[in-house]
Amino acid sequence: MSYEILTPEEMSEADRLTIVAGPMDGYGLMLRAGYAVARHALNHHADARAFHILCGPGNNGGDGYVVASLLTESGVKVHLWSDDKPKAGSDAAFARRDCRVKAAPLSSFKPEAGSVVIDALFGAGLNKPVTGKAAGAIERSNAAAVTRIAIDVPSGLDGTTGIPLGAVFKADCTITFFRKKPTHLLYPGRSLCGDVIVADIGLQDDVLAAIQPLCFENTPQLWRAELPSPDVDTHKYKRGHVAVFSGGATSTGAARLAALAAARSGTGAVTLLSPAESLAANAAHLTSIMLSRCETDHELRTFLDKRKPSAIVLGPGFGIGARARAIALALVKEQLHLVLDADAITSFQDHRDELFAASHRTTKIRLVLTPHEGEFKRLFPDISEDNTPSKVERARAAARQANAVVIYKGADTVIASPDGRAAINGNGTPLLATAGSGDVLSGITAGLMAQGMPAFEAACAAVHIHAQAALDLDFGLIAEDLPAGVAKVIARLHRP
Repeated sequence: MSYEILTPEEMSEADRLTIVAGPMDGYGLMLRAGYAVARHALNHHADARAFHILCGPGNNGGDGYVVASLLTESGVKVHLWSDDKPKAGSDAAFARRDCRVKAAPLSSFKPEAGSVVIDALFGAGLNKPVTGKAAGAIERSNAAAVTRIAIDVPSGLDGTTGIPLGAVFKADCTITFFRKKPTHLLYPGRSLCGDVIVADIGLQDDVLAAIQPLCFENTPQLWRAELPSPDVDTHKYKRGHVAVFSGGATSTGAARLAALAAARSGTGAVTLLSPAESLAANAAHLTSIMLSRCETDHELRTFLDKRKPSAIVLGPGFGIGARARAIALALVKEQLHLVLDADAITSFQDHRDELFAASHRTTKIRLVLTPHEGEFKRLFPDISEDNTPSKVERARAAARQANAVVIYKGADTVIASPDGRAAINGNGTPLLATAGSGDVLSGITAGLMAQGMPAFEAACAAVHIHAQAALDLDFGLIAEDLPAGVAKVIARLHRP
């Protein structure tokens, strides 16, 4: 599976480079794209009452004309609907010329139940709302008892942001080419694409070297080579040491979840740093996790000097305020691997410049921030959907501003690095909408960094592993279940 994600502009460049290199021209690529769609339609829906192809004036419509020709040649019933002719001399014009099916106007389109509607109206390059007769055809498709297949991107979706532009074709299946687009993974676009199939139409992977894409689907292929595995001669401290700050006596559970997750990620040692009032509560629940009193600057300094943790988690259940800020700034100055979550993030909502300035003074990226939507808005109020509609670009802007890896959580979690790399997670699940699951994610991230995994790769791996553990556990899981599930997912990833 290929994990690069291409914007519509990057995909156009991939097509151009392929055509320049030869021997295939643009029409040849269009024929292959149409063949891939027709093959899928016949393999899965050969018994459909009829096939309705909606064609627009651009290359997406050209793909549709090829599909109509191939389906007609196969002997199935085909109806073609189009209002606007392609530009003269274009590949789409050649496809329409070679199509033997006569097009009827979109205004007459009324799909019967049990048929298949193939959307070839606009595709990924759309930059304005769908209106008029095309919008009407889309709405009738969505309302009918039919199977809906989109070519490349459902018409009406922005190919980069996943945001609807007017009427949107609600696909049961989307067939795209060479690589996925951001809209296939970002909500709400992801929910409108149905099953996404990436078809091979002859583009070679070497075009990626020229394009140098910086957006990826968060699959193990992206980071598996960096996943830590213990050497035969290892010992517990060679496998990393994670420290997690505990909150007060009535707020200790979140930190314990993070600590246990760090341990289950493969870290050799984990210490819970506890204020005096929480020692008894934490001691009653801990066995393999070490416990150390830490409520003064001197106690923190002593711990850092003597125990030398390789990664730290601050925020889960810790409390909001000056103490959280002071500890965070001290740890950033130490250039330790640090995960700031929950209360630690909120503590900087009116003091973010202090955090960002401290982070920009470090020589390596070792800070990871894990905001959900509300925390993101508090920490990055100047980065909004109004001025930056793409979640990927919002995450990138935040990562640059904070000089940190940002895990922008949600159903379509985006992980971004200050160097411009971004990954969109594809295995998110509503099963993780349960108290404490974010604390577990922080622990996994810190645990992987403690074992030597770079911050971006560790964050990507943690997000994927966290979601996969939830999928394995299934309905009814609670956060306490997740750490053991994490260990099982990582064990599978280590198998050949």
